[in-house]
Amino acid sequence: MQESITVIIPAYNAERHLGQCLEALRQSRDQDFELIVVDDGSEDKTREIAAQYGAKVLASKARSGPASARNLGAEQAGGAILYFIDSDVCVKPDSIAKVKARFNSDAKLDALIGSYDMAPKSADFISQYRNLMHAYVHQHGSEQACTFWSGCGAIRKEVFMEMSGFSLDYERPAIEDIELGYRMVRAGRKIVLDHSLLVTHLKRWTFWGLVKTDIMDRGVPWTELILRDRFMPNDLNVMLSQRISVALVFLVVILTTAMAVMHGFYILIPPLAILFLMLGRWWSEMGIEKRPIGVLLVLNGTLILIAVLAYTYRMFWLMVPLLLSPGLLFIRHRYSTAGEGSIRRVVRWVGVLYMLASLAAAAYYLPAHHLIFAIFIILALVGGMNSNFYVFLAGKRGLAFMLAAIPFHLLYHFYNGISFIVGSARHYWNAELEKGDLPVPAAKPIAPVTEFKPRVEADRVEADPRPSVKFKAR
Repeated sequence: MQESITVIIPAYNAERHLGQCLEALRQSRDQDFELIVVDDGSEDKTREIAAQYGAKVLASKARSGPASARNLGAEQAGGAILYFIDSDVCVKPDSIAKVKARFNSDAKLDALIGSYDMAPKSADFISQYRNLMHAYVHQHGSEQACTFWSGCGAIRKEVFMEMSGFSLDYERPAIEDIELGYRMVRAGRKIVLDHSLLVTHLKRWTFWGLVKTDIMDRGVPWTELILRDRFMPNDLNVMLSQRISVALVFLVVILTTAMAVMHGFYILIPPLAILFLMLGRWWSEMGIEKRPIGVLLVLNGTLILIAVLAYTYRMFWLMVPLLLSPGLLFIRHRYSTAGEGSIRRVVRWVGVLYMLASLAAAAYYLPAHHLIFAIFIILALVGGMNSNFYVFLAGKRGLAFMLAAIPFHLLYHFYNGISFIVGSARHYWNAELEKGDLPVPAAKPIAPVTEFKPRVEADRVEADPRPSVKFKAR
């Protein structure tokens, strides 16, 4: 017997991507599914777009967060399988059929998750890097998953209701899906990661948006969840290699700071120069393709500042690659996508030799000190533990992309450590609050969900007055 399925999409001011999301569902080969869009207090045309595609529209009068929105959609769903997707993803034509087939073939399967594909819609560097990292992590994760993912995740409705749905402690997009997955694992539920269940991510990331999300919406609450449950699986983002990488990056920062204190600020000039050159792929995108005045000023100002510092401290050979970088970035941009294959290969090898010469120049001006040697060894260890990811990036987007991604990845490890410190402090502070030894602050601790309230409050949520219909392609 075929399991019925309901697709549930929480949406807040989602008019930019919702149409593409729903159009992808319309192109599904299997059209036998119910479609529910939960408008979480949007102020744009989210509801109108959802209605145009024949969705059952539920709307809250005030924004309450995706966890609450998904719970509302689950309560109203008629399908035995709840398939949650985000409003900024596009399913594949066979996604619905794959979800049905997995649940129909395995009666013990409680939940199923997928991953982003390797072709994110937004072409800018930050979005490509972020989405490719997510795709890589999921594609190399264990099939027997230890978490849930609401970006593309299906779960039996009876299990979802039994588990009390998503925790309402998360009032904005955070780790409510991970928290649900942890509770399911503790309850002995079976969650499977299907590496072939793919969706395309449409979101455009910004640098500050990326950092804020990773720290405030993921790192800190995830740390609190790990400490609450005493559970840190060796999988996905919290693999042992990633935890060790965080510790090693922190050690590099400490040793680098110690060297600067001992030998003076000038010792940081060669590493800053190499960092600037490694970020060439990102700089060229912002400075050549978008041409915003502010970014051009920052780019040129940074280049001039490092060059002046190198001249001041008589690091003349370091000035050569710095001053050549604008011209080489322009040549790379000109021939990376245009010209014959032989020209692109020449440009690629020139770039490799240029980076090697730059590294040699930077190394020449570093003092012969045991701490410098230790820093290089530690960075080599971090690179070795993450080498598969870097090779993956080079294979997908090229060497320049990989070089620009490495500093971002090291920064990712660093602020993950910051997140762990802040999350641990919050967890133990809240533990002391529960003992009554400290004054109560405004923040509240994360607590397991104990009750799911299935009834819709009339003063908070209203359903679209039209009858629920099965989604049909036009």
